[in-house]
Amino acid sequence: MMSSMLKRLLSPKSINIAQSVVSIKRPDILPDCTRCYRSLITPQTKVVQFQSVCVQQVRHESFFKKHTAEHIWKSVTSVSNAGKKRGRGKGAGKKRAKNLNRGQVIGVGVDNMIWPGLNAPIIKGRDLIKRTQLPPDPERQARLVKLRDAMGSFKMLRLSPTERGWSGSKMPGRSIGPPDPINEYNFDGFDTKVLEFKTVFCMKANAGRYRRISVVTVTGNKNGLAGFALGKAADSRAALRRAKNRAGQKLMYIERYNNHTVYHDFFTQFCNTRIFVEKRPEGHGLICHRAIKTICEMIGIKDLYAKVEGSTNLQNIVKAFFLGLLKQKTHQQLADETNYHLVEFRKENDYLPVIVASPKGPVKTDPKEAPDFLQYVMDNKVRLRKKKFLPFYTKKTHWYIKEKKIEIVRNMDKAKYNLLAEYGEIRSFLTDKYPECRPVQKKSFSKQIDEDENQ
Repeated sequence: MMSSMLKRLLSPKSINIAQSVVSIKRPDILPDCTRCYRSLITPQTKVVQFQSVCVQQVRHESFFKKHTAEHIWKSVTSVSNAGKKRGRGKGAGKKRAKNLNRGQVIGVGVDNMIWPGLNAPIIKGRDLIKRTQLPPDPERQARLVKLRDAMGSFKMLRLSPTERGWSGSKMPGRSIGPPDPINEYNFDGFDTKVLEFKTVFCMKANAGRYRRISVVTVTGNKNGLAGFALGKAADSRAALRRAKNRAGQKLMYIERYNNHTVYHDFFTQFCNTRIFVEKRPEGHGLICHRAIKTICEMIGIKDLYAKVEGSTNLQNIVKAFFLGLLKQKTHQQLADETNYHLVEFRKENDYLPVIVASPKGPVKTDPKEAPDFLQYVMDNKVRLRKKKFLPFYTKKTHWYIKEKKIEIVRNMDKAKYNLLAEYGEIRSFLTDKYPECRPVQKKSFSKQIDEDENQ
């Protein structure tokens, strides 16, 4: 607008207007008009140097000055009722530690002083406020302590090492006691452990996002009787109680070999979860997934090896493992199905064949038709094993020299096992001719010592 006005003043028309104004027959107005137009007309050099000015609107009031810090912080962290239904503001209801800033005022500390511009205005009326020292406030610390005590306490959950679960104080892996009694039946000797504890959401048309707690538990008496169940509820305690009681109503008996391991190796699958379970001798321990280990402890299985392949969904692992345990067969069932003697080789028996079960009907004698035991019980499935490479020292010269030295006795153990299996003792072709040179057997040596003592 200013530039358009200047153009009008500098144009020839405006000068002519000024001259016409001067020609007015009013001598009293003439000096004033000419003085006014001279002040408005600007030289051309000054017009070229003129720069536009950007005017910005400034507000001296702010939203943060009208409310307290507590009110502003609450507006940020809180959530409306409609938002709660849709799952917003998940951290609003969590327990938090004490807010030590509560009761504190910026600029006010142990030294009670007035700081202009910090905890007091700079100007009061027409007077400029100066920094001054006020008398000490002995009750300040007591007021802060009383205010903090009124906020309540927040303590981290601490458990003894025997009560902790798989990962600290979280629920999976923790014991929640036996199921509730049903009528006159009490679950004496039972214990329940949590396998999975998670929050699930279901979207409803009216209620919005519906939040529930999902719990998977397993209960057992550590003597072959066990069961598992899934429970859901809006509250965590109700979900734990429901899953525990349902598991107590779905008990099943699991067969065990010598009360410490499974009867045989087996393969089991549920959905995309595949588990290869292998039988282990006494004292081996449980080398398996933590959920399978917890289930074995509830059943009473002490020695086991299990390899999980595919999906590691916990519910699928639990279902697959229980299916495999229920499908395993006893030694007598295997002998009746195949019509062959079931023979076992154990280290404590020097790997001698021991018949553990015989078929009740006719016995097949053709060894070529006998199925491979491992393939038969594993349902023709083979676990993926890594290829084993020979150690690096087998390519060295000293290893070749050692093998050359023990070449004479390298098959001695195999020869002993064959003699024990065929003749029942370690002997040679000279044993009948020189019976006094017969080597002493382990069991016969102990019998001979007992006979000498009795004589």
